[in-house]
Amino acid sequence: MLRKGRGAGSNDAGRFESRSVEVVDDGWDLAPEAEAPFHTIVAKVQAKSILTRNASPDIGFDQTINPYYGCEHGCIYCYARPSHSYLNLSAGLDFETRLFAKVNAAEVLEAELRRRSYQPVFTMLGANTDCYQPIERDYRITRSILEVLAKFRHPVGIITKGTLIERDLDLLTDLARDHLVTVGITLTTLDSGLKRTLEPRAPSPAARLKAMRKLADIGVPVRVMFSPVIPFVNDAELEAVLEAGRDHGATSASYVLLRLPHEVKALFRDWLDTHLPLKADHVMSLVQQMRGGKDYDATFGKRMKGEGAFADLMAQRYRLATRKLGLDRPRFEPDCSRFRVPSAGGQGGFDF
Repeated sequence: MLRKGRGAGSNDAGRFESRSVEVVDDGWDLAPEAEAPFHTIVAKVQAKSILTRNASPDIGFDQTINPYYGCEHGCIYCYARPSHSYLNLSAGLDFETRLFAKVNAAEVLEAELRRRSYQPVFTMLGANTDCYQPIERDYRITRSILEVLAKFRHPVGIITKGTLIERDLDLLTDLARDHLVTVGITLTTLDSGLKRTLEPRAPSPAARLKAMRKLADIGVPVRVMFSPVIPFVNDAELEAVLEAGRDHGATSASYVLLRLPHEVKALFRDWLDTHLPLKADHVMSLVQQMRGGKDYDATFGKRMKGEGAFADLMAQRYRLATRKLGLDRPRFEPDCSRFRVPSAGGQGGFDF
């Protein structure tokens, strides 16, 4: 059943649950009780570590920081949804309503950066769940992390579709002066109606474009991320999205084809049946054509770009569009040489 302002239509048990509950019709034809609304519940957690190393060969960063578990944006296609199963929660409505905030993230980060063995590497904020999702307005964990990174002159990338990033323009301006930050803004569609069902609690396309412009105006390198590309749903917008990003200050681009790992397969099929029932079979046929006949193929090198005729066509269109728009620039190269460990005494010196 659809819940207003939520992406998933179900809350099925995760793949690690030993028991599940299935609703059945017992023939009594009683009037159904009204569904209680799903309110956002945030639990404060104490992180033991905050830096996560990445060994995936098809991702352009070596280390990540994720301030939150779960994401209130509720994007139905989110590849991070299955991570909630490790918490014995559903990848459906639980993922977007039962959130966890790492309230000591900045403190833990500073301790990790002060280790004598630490070597700075390009670190991505928000690679799993959005670091500027709505609850960041109250918890300010992402801002506290950026404050630590700025103090240490540590390079950072940010991936978001949250316009709350505009609150932190002061910190980003400081980091941009030393070539220490880049931001990727996800722009899945320019159609506000489609956005409302795909990404129910994310900012509008127009708001994201305005955020791009503000970032570009303070010297932050901005990447427009057309992600995910969903066959027969938003793929026709590729060129228009990239052009809109370029017109609002983006200097580079990227795209990723729809990924449907684990529980996301069923959630996305349910979304199609609800919102695009006449297209559903054709969409999934195209998805399977670019995934070797399956709903998803997690093989490195294939999971982002797919294979087959549709995937090849998207790659060709992307190359032509980025070349025409001047978005085919090399990937951002951060300056790790500026990393310094500030004095623990707070007197403005540095420990070497």
